[in-house]
Amino acid sequence: MKLGVVLFPGSNCDADALHVGALLKVPTVELWHKDHDLQGCDVVVLPGGFSYGDYLRCGAIARFAPIMDEVAKHAKRGGKVLGICNGFQILTEAGLVPGALLRNESLKFICQDVELEVVNTRSPFTKGLKQGDTLRMPIAHAEGNYFLDEDGLKRLEDNGQVAFRYRKNPNGALHDIAGVTNEAGNVLGMMPHPERACEAMLGSADGLKLFQSLLS
Repeated sequence: MKLGVVLFPGSNCDADALHVGALLKVPTVELWHKDHDLQGCDVVVLPGGFSYGDYLRCGAIARFAPIMDEVAKHAKRGGKVLGICNGFQILTEAGLVPGALLRNESLKFICQDVELEVVNTRSPFTKGLKQGDTLRMPIAHAEGNYFLDEDGLKRLEDNGQVAFRYRKNPNGALHDIAGVTNEAGNVLGMMPHPERACEAMLGSADGLKLFQSLLS
């Protein structure tokens, strides 16, 4: 497996994602937002941060970065894509996963650890987990309030595309949704940060389980 981490102007979780590659001892490369080549990566990570300063709307400008054309083609071929926090926002703007991320219900930036319920274990990112398991990892966002219209939400639930739910909803997200996949399951967007929960010394190593699932 080869891991690629996309760097946008304003990304600030890219080093954490790159460190995961070192922990897993897999080839890992940086992918610049202006690139037109994924360098043969099997898994592409869109990291957290404030791409392009979050101007206009979170993820709205990054969605048009040249690299995103390649990410979309990669996803269409069945390649694996993981969008974390701002990366999740970019995925929704690009239409690679359904929904939108609105301002938190409290209208405040939230930075805390949360507990997640594993809902869907059919994706490559979750197949190594058990349905109903609880994972602990941090969130850090101001726009993590997941929204989808009623019909879309029903399709999402019926298709089993909800990957994670918050045990205790921190931001007002509909149906306590913390992460969703595309219909094929090869693209995952999530607001919590698994890359920041990959070593016990950080308070939790639960996030590493997602990346290990890819290796399995």
